[in-house]
Amino acid sequence: MAQSDYNEENLSSLSSSIIANLHSYFGDIPVMTSGEELSAEFPTLETDGAQDSGALDESDDSLNQHEDNSSTIDISSALQSLALKGTWNLAKLLSVPKLLSVLRVDDEDQDTIAAGEGEPVEEEEVFQSKYIHFFPLYQDYCLQAVRNDLHSLDRTFLSELIAPQYLQGLQFLLGPSSQSEATSPQSHPAEVKPSSPSAHPIRVTPCTLWQDLDEVKASGLLSSLTNREIRLQESMFELIGSEASYLRSLGVAVNHFQASKALKQTLSPMEHHFLFSNIRRVMAASEKFLMDLEMRLGESVFVSQVGDIVLQHSSEFHDLYVPYVTNIMYQKDLVNKLQQQNRDFVFSLKKLESDPVCHRQDLKSFLVLPFQRITRVKLLLQSVLKLTEPDSESVSNLIEAIAAIHEIVTDCNEGVKKMKQIEELVCLETLLDFDKVKAVPLVVRGRFLVHQGPMRQLTVKGTYNPRTSFIRVYFHLFNDLLIISSKRDQRFIVLDHTEFPAHVHVEHLKTEVLNLPSDSFLLHLSQSQVGHPTAMIFVTNTRSDKEAWIKLLSRDGNMTI
Repeated sequence: MAQSDYNEENLSSLSSSIIANLHSYFGDIPVMTSGEELSAEFPTLETDGAQDSGALDESDDSLNQHEDNSSTIDISSALQSLALKGTWNLAKLLSVPKLLSVLRVDDEDQDTIAAGEGEPVEEEEVFQSKYIHFFPLYQDYCLQAVRNDLHSLDRTFLSELIAPQYLQGLQFLLGPSSQSEATSPQSHPAEVKPSSPSAHPIRVTPCTLWQDLDEVKASGLLSSLTNREIRLQESMFELIGSEASYLRSLGVAVNHFQASKALKQTLSPMEHHFLFSNIRRVMAASEKFLMDLEMRLGESVFVSQVGDIVLQHSSEFHDLYVPYVTNIMYQKDLVNKLQQQNRDFVFSLKKLESDPVCHRQDLKSFLVLPFQRITRVKLLLQSVLKLTEPDSESVSNLIEAIAAIHEIVTDCNEGVKKMKQIEELVCLETLLDFDKVKAVPLVVRGRFLVHQGPMRQLTVKGTYNPRTSFIRVYFHLFNDLLIISSKRDQRFIVLDHTEFPAHVHVEHLKTEVLNLPSDSFLLHLSQSQVGHPTAMIFVTNTRSDKEAWIKLLSRDGNMTI
């Protein structure tokens, strides 16, 4: 990448030639002067939000959120950043209606949260599955994916976490505190062995196979079925068995952690609700799903199909899993915050986690369960489809079921992405200072950050003896707004802003003719804070930076990331 051959020290000798070339090249178009000369007489931008950068609480359109109750907004990174500065005010943030209201409060929790006190929810009777005790906790059943999920949530979107390498393994690298006491099953040929020479393989309780069921042995079916048909039955039974394992872990999450009176007393009602989100309703949906699967198996040990059952439950899964998965990073950050700041919480949590019912699994591993499960279901259904005869009547239901689960995963991915975009806006708004220019609200409906970075701006000072120099500026380009600022001590002093792309136009420059740095480009603002069209010359740090900025600034406002 080519670096600019110019620096601020050797530019003074080029001032006269540059200015002469600029006047010749641009004619009467004024070249913008130093940022200190900017005025605040810029017409108010039309936005959907409040007209005050600090009016987050008052803006009706201050957040990008779905209209239905199935979505959720998470501000984990913003809260974490504020917490590091000692300014995390959870109560104030929770008072913003559109910021967190979409996290639905279960009916049984409504009065408790409103009053700020009340009796903890009594332990509920979990559906008595025939197979729930045949299988280990879901963390052991699919432990590779859970650990990878926890480590990856801070740096990736859901779509990157559903790749096969994250989901197929049942073994992974474990620290001493996380090892299980069971043995590794030999019944799953798709298992991925640890690739690292330093791996510590876990031991998982042997999971019952379909062909090992007493009912199957008594039926005499095994002698009359082909290997492919047996594999198909095993694949469908894995959906049943893994759901039983999943429900078993959800039961621990709800009845051991969420229902704990000691843990609840260490938290505010709102913290308790946001920590566990709608996991109780997720468990209830899992109970109904497993009940239907086991009823199908009870009708005949030779399972006809499972796709139709998944389809019947897919709508409820969508309503529950999308808000839960979207909120999962906020749950994780809240746990981290509480572990750092709430000693009573830490003491109570450690006591709960040490209970044998947890099998040495921590709270975070239970909170990530719904995320892990919904991504796994799709892979299980795909395995069933591969083993199903193409002319089978069950194929159409399987294809529709896979598509329905894929839509859930996709919407979870979109929810996480939009949440991260909002987090960026919330954090950035606290760092922008509209000192000499009219302030605009940053957090508005549909807005997201596209690109940001530093560069230098060419300025001309003086009238009779003009001199050129460069000032360092910082660009924040959003899908509908461009902000130019000066960075000072981790804050941004706004110098100019305008609507994008309506009032932004970029051009290449003949840098050799104009005797300018090779990484220069011309930026036109048809509306700006100086009140008239403005042309500015900017210099990027590298040639690749220049190409990237010109490409982005030349695009229309319908960009996506």
